[in-house]
Amino acid sequence: MQKIAIIGTVGLPANYGGFETLSEHIVKNLGKEYRFTVYCSGKKYPAARRLKNYLGAQLRYLPFDANGVQSIIYDSLSILHALFYADALLVLGVAGAWLFPFIKLFTNKKIIVSIDGIEWKRDKWNFAAKFYLWWVEKMAVKFSHIDISDNESIQNYTAIRYGSLSRIIEYGADHCSAVAKTKEVCEKFPFLNAPYAIKVCRIEPENNIQMVLEAFSKFKHQTLVIIGNWNNSDYGKNLRAKFKFFENIIMLDAIYDQTLLNMLRSNASLYIHGHSAGGTNPSLVEAMFMGLPVLAYDVSYNRTTTENKAFYFKTIHDIHNGVMQLQGEKQKQLAAVMKEIAGRRYTWKVIASKYRLLIAEVMQTVGKKSVTAKSAKLDSRVLLNYELSHLKYQKLFYEKD
Repeated sequence: MQKIAIIGTVGLPANYGGFETLSEHIVKNLGKEYRFTVYCSGKKYPAARRLKNYLGAQLRYLPFDANGVQSIIYDSLSILHALFYADALLVLGVAGAWLFPFIKLFTNKKIIVSIDGIEWKRDKWNFAAKFYLWWVEKMAVKFSHIDISDNESIQNYTAIRYGSLSRIIEYGADHCSAVAKTKEVCEKFPFLNAPYAIKVCRIEPENNIQMVLEAFSKFKHQTLVIIGNWNNSDYGKNLRAKFKFFENIIMLDAIYDQTLLNMLRSNASLYIHGHSAGGTNPSLVEAMFMGLPVLAYDVSYNRTTTENKAFYFKTIHDIHNGVMQLQGEKQKQLAAVMKEIAGRRYTWKVIASKYRLLIAEVMQTVGKKSVTAKSAKLDSRVLLNYELSHLKYQKLFYEKD
């Protein structure tokens, strides 16, 4: 069996985010065909909770965080360790991509990389971090054997910027399901007894939290529930302090109980998606799969994910109009459309089959595929040396004299 190292996630079992859920379902669906090793952050998995194996995959722990500045060390050491045994490296994120030129030069290991959206454009990074992420993104795309985009808009970006023929593989969402509300949970969360809009995200500026909060603070008859990591930054703490007095705005801390989270999401009347950076966001496809109508921030990534069939906003006024329009029958119709798209495109069986084909392809790959035809790179004088029939004869189709 070929050995595949999965690098760049917090680890397994998945309890953090999109890459972790992706890794879990790759291992679950392809574990009988490949021998997987998944690298995990020792800081997120205390010694008492660490497993040696999970769903057939071997787990390796490093004493660093998988996110932030430490991700450079975490990914780099994971990559270096994997070189001793793995046939292919599936690298999720670009933090350790500075090593890719050396891997291609001195080894025959295959590299598949998912660039995870356009990370360097995120507002949360300072100039130094943005510059580093911009540079390693270039290294990741240029020196990998295959690069993955999770959205057509990201594929367009890598094609235009780097000339790379990136492969589109999104995220699955069928691990989520609608959960009926219970009496006990309704007592704990009284908002479940009336219509409400919901938003689940990391509390970061590029997710347009403030705009959404401002909008709902102006029409108090509409309830908004936002679930996120409010205490992880001054940005989150300040927003919570500013809007905590509005009775129709409920700000909950991050919820890691999947059943409870699904219950709160699936019983909402509307999903607000404010992400303005990234690609195919897992939280969005999960909401679609649970059959929620979507009001999303108007960027190409979100339009692509929803096939241009959701409602979109750019301003507070747009949010107000969207909420008011998505009532009754129109709300039900949009919910059905979102559910159909998710059922057709965002299931783990479909996603895993794409990774199966990708791994099989990379094992046969020598050079990187480009969006540019090889002939286009030739000097025009070289082309003139060939007697090309399509240049000699202008009548390409049958024509009457």
